Amino acid sequence: MKSFKDKVAVVTGAGSGIGQALALALARQGAELAISDIHEHNVAETAAQCAALGAKVQHFRLDVGKREAIYAHADEVAKNFGRVNLVINNAGVAVNATVRELSDADFEWLMDINFWGVIHGTRAFLPHLTASGDGHVVNISSIFGMIGVPKQSAYNAAKFAVRGFTEALRQEMMIERAPVGVSCVHPGGVRTNIAKAARKGASDANRDLGVLFEKLAKTTPAKAADIILAGVKRNEARIFVGADAKLLDFMQRVLGSAYQKIIGPAFERQERT
Repeated sequence: MKSFKDKVAVVTGAGSGIGQALALALARQGAELAISDIHEHNVAETAAQCAALGAKVQHFRLDVGKREAIYAHADEVAKNFGRVNLVINNAGVAVNATVRELSDADFEWLMDINFWGVIHGTRAFLPHLTASGDGHVVNISSIFGMIGVPKQSAYNAAKFAVRGFTEALRQEMMIERAPVGVSCVHPGGVRTNIAKAARKGASDANRDLGVLFEKLAKTTPAKAADIILAGVKRNEARIFVGADAKLLDFMQRVLGSAYQKIIGPAFERQERT
């Protein structure tokens, strides 16, 4: 996919952050948009901004944690637009808690959105992407899909799983010679509200995770969107977003599991500040 002009693009989690930035960037590049978010007011605002840029856009309230809702959404988008070329499974949430603190309910909530939302989003749209003759799937993992981090066991589990699923799918599409590219995205710290909105364990109940994350996150959503879309045009298998993501990936490739001896103490020091 060398150009997004006149392509039909689907973006989940488009009410804010990376999803919103992707929708706006695609609008500027001439795509037609089907954007969704669980927060209808937010995604309606994104749609209005895209329309102001001249894009054909429809917005939807969508809970990606619901399988039936995703499959119905895929059919509705295909019916309304006549085709689907690009699907970006971006919607995600976070839980900041130790393994001992995590409740089953919080773990299942995160997995329904971050893992099953990606799986169902991919599988529901894959027939439409194939039928388009020029399709691409973009699944948002994380640099935490490459390394494990304390208090992110649920998030790590989902993002590692997204990476494995997406890399397997890419190979299947290549073997089948299907007209569908597949990319897995690994953002580092991007200035979104995911940390502020995260559920927290007891040890973080009184901490403002949003403020801490703001200090560490160096990449803007707009920059992240530009990197992701450039990677899609190059049909990259892995798209790393931010210098921190590239550094941490390099660290784990060079050190292997020994990276944990660096990450663990660094996290502990951060906890004390």
